[in-house]
Amino acid sequence: MNWDQIEGKWKRLMGSAQERWGKLTDDDWQTITGKKDRLVGRIQERYGIAKAEAERQADEWCRALRQSQPDSDLAGRL
Repeated sequence: MNWDQIEGKWKRLMGSAQERWGKLTDDDWQTITGKKDRLVGRIQERYGIAKAEAERQADEWCRALRQSQPDSDLAGRL
């Protein structure tokens, strides 16, 4: 799954992200709307970590989504 796909399926995938980053608020989630740069910024802000670490976490979550849907036709195109 890539970030364009995450953005398109944000409402469905938001629960997984909320489990991963529980410190983010409802307002944060409404602002992020599946955009990687917004997610990274909010992770940085709420967890007090460097941008590189926030990006690593976001990419790791994206990879986990891809692996959890191996039979998806979308995953096959990545």
